Amino acid sequence: MKHSTVLSALLLAFLINPASAAEDHKGHAHAEKPAQAHAHDAKPRQGGVVSVVKDINYELVARPDSLTLYVTDHEQPVDTRNASATITLLSASGRTEAKLLPAGGNLLRASGAFTIQAGTKAVALVRLGGKSSHEVRFVLN
Repeated sequence: MKHSTVLSALLLAFLINPASAAEDHKGHAHAEKPAQAHAHDAKPRQGGVVSVVKDINYELVARPDSLTLYVTDHEQPVDTRNASATITLLSASGRTEAKLLPAGGNLLRASGAFTIQAGTKAVALVRLGGKSSHEVRFVLN
């Protein structure tokens, strides 16, 4: 069979039975989950800024004396005992880098003096246990 014939047959089958396209959501039960259960609808729980990478929620709480990163997976705390992170703050006044260390539970923290202002961009390189590192980006409010 020619490729155009195969493509035409597939297109015709789809047009005749469009319900098959909805089958892709089997097991994804939108009706059973509230909208906020989706990662792209993540809301801050600690008063910070949330970024989602590979279904893991990272919430950065930036204060003049500390940077705290909360890590959750589907609203469940992620153990950060063996985690590490380096965060870079970029603002009009300059660039600051800090190492975030495990601080119990699901958080990593750095203490120091930080210039925090609206529009500051933060880039964290986070390693959770023996897994590969993830780059997590934030824009502070």
